Amino acid sequence: MGIVVKQSFRNTLITFAAFGIGGINTLVLYTQFFSDAYYGLVTFLLSTANLLMPLTAFGVQHSIVKFFSTYSSKIERDKFLSSSLFLPLLIALPMGFMGTLFYEEIGLHLSKKNSIIKEFTWVIYVVAIATAYFEIFYAWAKVQMQSVFGNVLKEMYSRILVMILLLLVAFDVISQKEFFYYLTAGYFLRTAIMFWYAFKLYRPKFTIQLPHNYKEVFKYASYIILAGSAGAILLDIDKFMIPQKEVIEMAAYYAVGVYIASVIDIPGRAMSQIVQPITAKALNDSDTMKIHELYKDTSINLLAISGLLFLLINSNIEQAYLLIDEKFSGGVYVVLMISFAKLYTMSLGNNGAIISNSKYYKILLPYAIGMSVAVYVLNDWLIGVFSMNGAALSTLLVIMLFNSIKIGYVYQKFEVQPFTKKTLFLLFCIVMFYIVFSFWDFSFHPIVNIVLKSSLIASLYVLVIYKLHISFALNALIEKFIKGINSISK
Repeated sequence: MGIVVKQSFRNTLITFAAFGIGGINTLVLYTQFFSDAYYGLVTFLLSTANLLMPLTAFGVQHSIVKFFSTYSSKIERDKFLSSSLFLPLLIALPMGFMGTLFYEEIGLHLSKKNSIIKEFTWVIYVVAIATAYFEIFYAWAKVQMQSVFGNVLKEMYSRILVMILLLLVAFDVISQKEFFYYLTAGYFLRTAIMFWYAFKLYRPKFTIQLPHNYKEVFKYASYIILAGSAGAILLDIDKFMIPQKEVIEMAAYYAVGVYIASVIDIPGRAMSQIVQPITAKALNDSDTMKIHELYKDTSINLLAISGLLFLLINSNIEQAYLLIDEKFSGGVYVVLMISFAKLYTMSLGNNGAIISNSKYYKILLPYAIGMSVAVYVLNDWLIGVFSMNGAALSTLLVIMLFNSIKIGYVYQKFEVQPFTKKTLFLLFCIVMFYIVFSFWDFSFHPIVNIVLKSSLIASLYVLVIYKLHISFALNALIEKFIKGINSISK
């Protein structure tokens, strides 16, 4: 777990810093300097682009992670990577042609409820292409066991870009409409930087020849198109559907709640960048012991860290909304439901990586389709009943159901499940902390209240985790931190 802990720790710090910047964007700059309608438009366009991205990437980013370590010669690796660059064009080019041909009809359909969408419909396709190729080059770097720089670009770059553009809007350097043009260009610049870094790590000799197992690669890519991004797709479906049923401003209010809740899966996002290729290699090498070890270790570590984040967020959420515009405060229950769904997802550890990189990957296509259809049907019903809270509820129900299915499936095929007795102790601690700390606040300014309460929760939680020996890796990090503090004090 050495390389996992080391790079996961770096990626976690990067992702937390990025979310801090994103928090300023989401909670301050967007709400102060962007109209609610344009904020909702940004949310809708980027979420729809994220829905389109897996299709335009054609599953290539996941194929690179799964197959790269199976090739023993540079010639075969070069054939594989060369074909990986051109495979997405089989979908992207026809899609672009059809989009151009029927642009007017597509724009009118998407803007039935909110006419502001029509002018910027093109952003969806362009950002989807840029993001797809970014993910491909990022996967290229990850199989070289180098995930940190790509994580900086994935998590930090876009948020810094948005911050700069929002400040330019605030100082009237650019207009709100021009924001979308510069944002789109920024996504392409990010892809270009990732391309340069990936080729710096590994430069193939380009060839038009296909790898010997090209049929297997093509089949895998076809199955994994939607499955590899199923979890993210659920929330993007929400943000896509809300403007179809409510005013587009509601998408902005929902996005704020989701953003706050999404802090919980930062550790999982950070760890997955390096755990995915390691899991793929263990499966390719038939290293059963390594697979079992990774599954249980990632589960307990992610649940412990995400559990603390869950407590910090939901114990302070009402105070946090006092710092934001009051009209956003309807998202309190959105935060609770989405954060609980993400906490459950974190408890699965590297479950998704095990399935997607094993011979059983085909199950992920019906799984992803089932999740998408279920959340669409529930959204269609519950958004009409409970507005944005209905979207969050449908996501929670679908994630709980389908994650449980994934746990059962991995157990059936690999005879291993992620939970131990320590998981029960940890869940009990999280529930008790939530009961004790969620229904009262200090009587000072909201910022002071949040700092005091968070410090109290974090201190007690870390102490309990350490004393119960929930995780060897976390205990080692805590002890290392204590030694560092002691050495400084001396």
